[in-house]
Amino acid sequence: MKNLEKRNQKIIDAIIEKANKVCPGSLALIGIYGSFLTGDIYEKSDLDLLVLINDDRGWQLSCCFIQDDLQVGHDIYCTTWESLKNDALYNDPNISKLMDSKIVYCADKKYMEKLEALRKKVNDILLLPFSGEDYIKAEKLFKEAEHYYIKAMTAEEMSDIWIQAGCAVYYLENAIAMLNKKYFRYGSKRVYEELETMENKPQKLCVMIEEVLSANSAEAVKNRLTTLIQETARSFKKAENNIPVQKEPVTADKLKGTYEEMYSNWYNKMFASAESSNRHLAFMSMLSMNAMISEIGREVEINDYDVFGGYEPQNLQAAAIAYDDVINSYLAEYKKANIQVCHYPDIDEFVRDYLDKI
Repeated sequence: MKNLEKRNQKIIDAIIEKANKVCPGSLALIGIYGSFLTGDIYEKSDLDLLVLINDDRGWQLSCCFIQDDLQVGHDIYCTTWESLKNDALYNDPNISKLMDSKIVYCADKKYMEKLEALRKKVNDILLLPFSGEDYIKAEKLFKEAEHYYIKAMTAEEMSDIWIQAGCAVYYLENAIAMLNKKYFRYGSKRVYEELETMENKPQKLCVMIEEVLSANSAEAVKNRLTTLIQETARSFKKAENNIPVQKEPVTADKLKGTYEEMYSNWYNKMFASAESSNRHLAFMSMLSMNAMISEIGREVEINDYDVFGGYEPQNLQAAAIAYDDVINSYLAEYKKANIQVCHYPDIDEFVRDYLDKI
């Protein structure tokens, strides 16, 4: 341990000396994070450093090398203030470098104050109750996991399947951390340990991840990854349902014209699709209707409408009738808002009324 500490200090001293020679004023501070901070060290541990620079001249301090006597690789990477500012937005959980680094060199106390301000910004975010904005951040990462899940499911070569499945697991782990407003402190060695402490997650999450990583065939990888994604989606749905949502009440100015738009866009298309056996037209009409109702429902307190509950691929007439039932049910929203459906007996009457309102 003492030998490793001496080695670490030599690296730190070398960075400071080089900074003074080649880019004076560029080095703001140096911090230690990773295994030497958490205590997870062994004889092959490398030194993880936050080398924070003020300008582009500081990039000269970056270096990657292999220490032959210990057979240890080292990577001295520089970090900019802009990068830490992005970390302070807490858009992903890999921010231990910002939050936990033990500062061992600081060129000026103003840099430490600046770092502490960024840390405080994150801590303030973490202390707030879980919100819709937090859910959106977590969901963004889960969507990345789903993206790679699809790529894994459509991949054919085993090596490609592993790559896509691995990316899916990586983003899924990050998504779970964000769903719990946590960040990873201990690195990849102890991810399971940290995930186990998080409340909002699938049961046996780490077991399911391990089952994916230990699968011995393409079919097994895909089946186990499907289970992992499905169970995580349920956790996300549960978390979403627990978020307090403030929607606008049903009012005329919010809903006026929406029924007429639904009628105009899709009513006749549904019955035309039944007459012509155009399944694609029926399906896409119902899909568009569902999207419109969902969009309204995200902002206004309307009832739930199961647009696809009556979709029958082999009976488009029944699907059209089911659509008719949904759109008629939607009139209940008009009644709540005291809206009258806009009807005209013919186009001439519309024109007269339309022009009268000029």
